Amino acid sequence: MGRASYSYYRGTIFLAMFVGYTLYYFNRKTFSFVMPSLMQEIELDKDDLGMITSSQSLAYAISKFISGVLSDQISARWLFSIGLFAVGGINVVFSWSSTVAVFSTLWFLNGLGQGLGWPPCGRVLRKWFEPSQFGTWWAILACSMNLAGSLGPLIASVLAQSYGWRTILSVSGLICVASSFVCLLVIKNEPKDVGLPSIEVAAKKSKGGSSSDESTLSEFLLSPYLWLLSVSYLVVFGVKTACTDWGQLFLIQDKGQSTLMGSSYMSALELGGLIGSVAQSTHSIRTYGNPRHFVLILMMAGMFVSMYLFRITVTADSPKVWILFLGAAFGFSSYGPMALFGVIANESAPSNYCGTSHAIVALMANIGGFLSGLPFSTIAKHYDWEMAFWVAEIVCGITAVCFFLLRNVRTKMGHMSKKSD
Repeated sequence: MGRASYSYYRGTIFLAMFVGYTLYYFNRKTFSFVMPSLMQEIELDKDDLGMITSSQSLAYAISKFISGVLSDQISARWLFSIGLFAVGGINVVFSWSSTVAVFSTLWFLNGLGQGLGWPPCGRVLRKWFEPSQFGTWWAILACSMNLAGSLGPLIASVLAQSYGWRTILSVSGLICVASSFVCLLVIKNEPKDVGLPSIEVAAKKSKGGSSSDESTLSEFLLSPYLWLLSVSYLVVFGVKTACTDWGQLFLIQDKGQSTLMGSSYMSALELGGLIGSVAQSTHSIRTYGNPRHFVLILMMAGMFVSMYLFRITVTADSPKVWILFLGAAFGFSSYGPMALFGVIANESAPSNYCGTSHAIVALMANIGGFLSGLPFSTIAKHYDWEMAFWVAEIVCGITAVCFFLLRNVRTKMGHMSKKSD
């Protein structure tokens, strides 16, 4: 009976978080999805577009860091549901607006709401699933972003022709608001909330564990591996965001492709990302090196190669299949590391700083997302999209080489007992 109860709650809670985070991500990217049709109605230059996207990235970085650190002190279901409600409402208000200043302000507020989404998911997963299952369910939940990202551009492109971009944002926002109430009712913070034994207690008993895995804050923050992960995640997330936010404009404005082709490329990228998100190892952590590093290095190299081929080979006459293949290849290569960085940050951190570890690497990632907005679009404005993507390509390649050279660094963050060492 107990096993059946766990299965029921795990299934319903995970489904609610999956659907909820799919809506989070769709409503995070709605501006990018409708950008081509919006620009037909409202005149926006590249700096305007960069300002709007960077305002969201900056707010998301701040919000996700704060909510990550405080996630153990706040009800996960309330945090997740409030953020979902706010994001939906802001999208509705955005659909009523027409100026860059208002767009930027509202998208900044959207970013603040977005930051409340993922930290509660990580906390709920750790409370409801055994450590051996954590990485797998983390990766599956991350696929919600790919689902929204792959269907979003096509849905927006088709609906914009009949209903306009304002209707798309308004309807998606209202669905988000309605779903927030469902998530509030369905999601439970931990098994104890429904009278079931805690998963963490059982895991500690089975391992005979204690609090010896804990470290001081200074020991944790001085871990070189924490900052290697953080800087690498900054680059990967920044390059990935640049391609998802600006890839279709690059195809349309510089490569002479149609709006539909731009949307199709984005969908192919996200479909490739869905596969890449689950293509990660579940091996255990070792004191030196990490079996996940091999996958990380291969995927970062794949990002570099797919970007290079996209920039060099795609023209107005390129076969559509080749463009879609490159999109899927980049998505596979970029979303794989994104899933791995979060899992590794949790696994490698001391038990008393797991949330903070993920908050720090996520903050650095979102700084990368911020840099992919206005700074990236400014390069494109003064030169062209090709130069901007070339810069991202080079930075990605250098990061892959550096990570390869440092692949055997000690991965365990914080204090190490003499016995373990």
